[in-house]
Amino acid sequence: MPSIITTMFKTLYIIFFLLLLSCSSNTNSTSVTKPIDQENSISELTYIDEFVIPSQDIEGVPIGGFSGIDYQNGKWYIICDTSIPPIRYYEADISYNETSFTKVDITKMHIINDATGTPLTQGVVDPESIRVDTSSNTLLYTSEGSINNAIDPALIEISAQGNQLRSFTLPDNFRAQLETDSSGPRHNGVLEGLSISFDTKGYWVSFELPLIEDGPEPTTTDTESPVRITLFNKSSGVAERQFAYELDPVAKEAALGTSFEVNGLVEILEYDKDKFLALERSFSSGYINGGNTVKIYKVDASNATNTIDMNALSTGSYTKATKTLLFNFETIRGQLTNTTVDNLEGITFGPKLADGSRTLVIISDNNFNTFFPQLNQLIVFKVTP
Repeated sequence: MPSIITTMFKTLYIIFFLLLLSCSSNTNSTSVTKPIDQENSISELTYIDEFVIPSQDIEGVPIGGFSGIDYQNGKWYIICDTSIPPIRYYEADISYNETSFTKVDITKMHIINDATGTPLTQGVVDPESIRVDTSSNTLLYTSEGSINNAIDPALIEISAQGNQLRSFTLPDNFRAQLETDSSGPRHNGVLEGLSISFDTKGYWVSFELPLIEDGPEPTTTDTESPVRITLFNKSSGVAERQFAYELDPVAKEAALGTSFEVNGLVEILEYDKDKFLALERSFSSGYINGGNTVKIYKVDASNATNTIDMNALSTGSYTKATKTLLFNFETIRGQLTNTTVDNLEGITFGPKLADGSRTLVIISDNNFNTFFPQLNQLIVFKVTP
């Protein structure tokens, strides 16, 4: 009998334990929710500091024209916006903490060459943005070309030494079209932005202004002015996806008897699948503090139409990407040098802060002071998930 009692007791104990485990499991399944992936979430930017890079030379060549910036594996890369040789990109040593920049040095200049290893000649390219592909240890840059001079825009891959490895085949409507004024890219409004895709399988490029057939340039009144953002497959080199992003109106009228006004998309950065940061810059002439109004938007292209095969957005039916204002640089104008929001053009994530927060760095193109005194401006933000 003792053995039978013991066996029955053990059986009842096992049944009770299994029932208890089942109830516990069911309770957990209804109460536990999937946590937000904070690494790929952005809710707020907090200004940390500004640094103005002084005028200087490297190997007798003046620095400036900082139109694109990228940070990868502890190294900083900045491309120079010039069509006059030497066509070049720089390496930099940049560091900061939670309160300020601690070091900013332009340390090295790399000459960009053609496919034969020969330095590029004048007027062949007009570099705008730069990204480093860590999976291939190569660099990508965009060129606006020169539409008025029949020089096509370009997306070009180069080695770390600056030698061209390949030039991507662009859709036909990206090319300079001098034979007509009713379609094609606008001069100085072509491939301004570039981002490695979030899945690292491709490269996104963005127009600064609408194609002529897609809509008018923005004015101070609201217009339908969509620009195309296009994904190139890294392996095939072919453009395979595209969506439309709507530009804001020009922020303010030109002043002091001048008339030049423009607003465009100057840089993009994909931070999650189909989620982008967009740097949008409006400029109006006649202002002592530069005339720039710059904003960063969060962009969601999840439900946007693939417009790759649409000939003209102005006559087509499609869904644009949505945009939400993340940061307006007017809110920190008073904290910047000469209360100037300069010609901001480049954007990249930088190293994390001591508390683990991500950072975002913005850089400006001083145009080599061609038009009026400008700043090589560097601005850093803390990213809040």
